[in-house]
Amino acid sequence: MANIKDYTAKLETIKAICDEDVKQPNIPVDVALQENENLYQWCLEDAAKLATAGISQEMLDDFPVRIGACREAESIWNKDYRSQKEAQKQWGEQSPWAYELRDRILHTMRFAYRKNGALLKRVAAIAEGSGHPDMIQDLNDLSVLGTENPDPLTAVGFDLTELDTAAETSDDMATLLAEANGDKAEQNESKVIRDKAYHYMKELADEIRAAGKFVFWKDKSRYRGYTSSFWRTKNSRKTRTSENLSETNQE
Repeated sequence: MANIKDYTAKLETIKAICDEDVKQPNIPVDVALQENENLYQWCLEDAAKLATAGISQEMLDDFPVRIGACREAESIWNKDYRSQKEAQKQWGEQSPWAYELRDRILHTMRFAYRKNGALLKRVAAIAEGSGHPDMIQDLNDLSVLGTENPDPLTAVGFDLTELDTAAETSDDMATLLAEANGDKAEQNESKVIRDKAYHYMKELADEIRAAGKFVFWKDKSRYRGYTSSFWRTKNSRKTRTSENLSETNQE
């Protein structure tokens, strides 16, 4: 519950951050969160010395609140993102059936209305176009057309309840497509807020790290705590890769 409290306390400040100032996280957010938790615990011991480099107690007290707010924002974004991925999965499973329903009704109407030029033109107009949004609209249009002109359909053995199914499917698939595409405003907003919360946390973390490196530049045991283990590991791998390539080129 502490993370929710931190998130609520900082939400307006986070929202007020200019979009232009925010960059995509350059390391996994869960990794950054844990590193900053570790940094906070590490720097508590050095509060007095960090103060000489501009890190006040107020800043130190604010650091875990920013971390908690970012953690909650990340959880909210992950929930929305998982919802989007689930919607994409459902779309993949359900859309072939929706297309088949649309094609089946079109096929029936072309035959049932073959002696009525006006109705055939309406069927042809509905059949024009392609893509998911077009299929969704087609289902609704076919439902309306069939409901207005049922007799020729029943004459060829068509089950009129399929028209209700088409309308319901159109509505359901429209919602599902929006979710799968991430078009819902709350999904976009949660991503923006997560990125801003990360920026807000990183902004203070960078200040603390810089101050720690400055103060402890000759104390390796304390200096190390103000560096990122993620970047140390990544840079070490790059160095080893470069050395291996160099050795290979010399062989």
